[in-house]
Amino acid sequence: MNAAPAPSRPSHDAVVLAGGAARRLGGTDKPAVRVGGRPLLDRVLAACATAGTTVVVAEPRPTAYPVRWTREDPPGGGPVAALDAGLRATTAGQVLVLSADLPFLSEQTVRRLLDALNAGTADGVLLTDADGRDQPLVAAYRSAPLRHHLAELAAAHDDGLCGLPLRLLVGRLELTRITDPVASFDCDTWDDIAAARSRIREHGHVLDEWISAAKDELGIELDVDTGVLLDLARDAAHGVARPAAPLTTFLVGYAAAAAGGGSEAVAEACAKATALADRWAKEAADEEAPVGGTTGATAAGASSDGASSGGASSDGASSGGASSDGASSGGSAGARPDAG
Repeated sequence: MNAAPAPSRPSHDAVVLAGGAARRLGGTDKPAVRVGGRPLLDRVLAACATAGTTVVVAEPRPTAYPVRWTREDPPGGGPVAALDAGLRATTAGQVLVLSADLPFLSEQTVRRLLDALNAGTADGVLLTDADGRDQPLVAAYRSAPLRHHLAELAAAHDDGLCGLPLRLLVGRLELTRITDPVASFDCDTWDDIAAARSRIREHGHVLDEWISAAKDELGIELDVDTGVLLDLARDAAHGVARPAAPLTTFLVGYAAAAAGGGSEAVAEACAKATALADRWAKEAADEEAPVGGTTGATAAGASSDGASSGGASSDGASSGGASSDGASSGGSAGARPDAG
């Protein structure tokens, strides 16, 4: 008997608010400010890439991910008006609502928000920051209650939604809260930008940040086991020569692409290159291992009677600085390929 298929997750869209004035940044185009080599907006778009439709409320600009663009009317009408404009361009029953200045928002955090929304009956789930303050622009909402309360607010004010504070909308909703001081961190000041740039260069973050930035820059979505690639680079560096590490990883990538790409192709190419590096290292170890009082390196120009063709003495020691067991301590012809 076949097992019943797992229920699919409810579809969701995303609305990213990116049209603020950024007064505390001196009017700088904040979504374009780079953290870890990527614009803040692209970092947020990467986190919500699973959305069916992503709408950015701002003036259009190049992005690393496909989006739809819209603006509130009039432009600069505030977050409630911007949210309403973005929501009008979506159709899913659930919507992520995000600001464009969240350097540490991740796909995992987005999934937590959506899972919590699906698990309960609340109108929305939002993050709280380190001080326990609500962050309604790092949240997942049910679309129907949002539309309903936005319409009520618009009808109750002469200027519609223009200039209304977000708390008027949030106060009407039944909400669940999740505390996440990191993902809720937003960049309002240059000090915030500096703190974000510093954090991603810490040892525990820098590699993942670099890989994500490189994939965005190269326009690839490939997810691979970075541990396997690092092990390969280490083996190539230790068993062959240090420059072999970057060159080998490049060749692995080229071979994987030629084989059709994908994580399986990368893993297969890594396995082949790792096996080659292991064989190379074993040969080098065999040459250096003592056999009958001499080493394989003695053959670096020594004749069958033990006299070196390079001028070694009759006991097999090279005049170029070899030790008495015949292993060269200098640059003899029998040195390992990574010597020098």
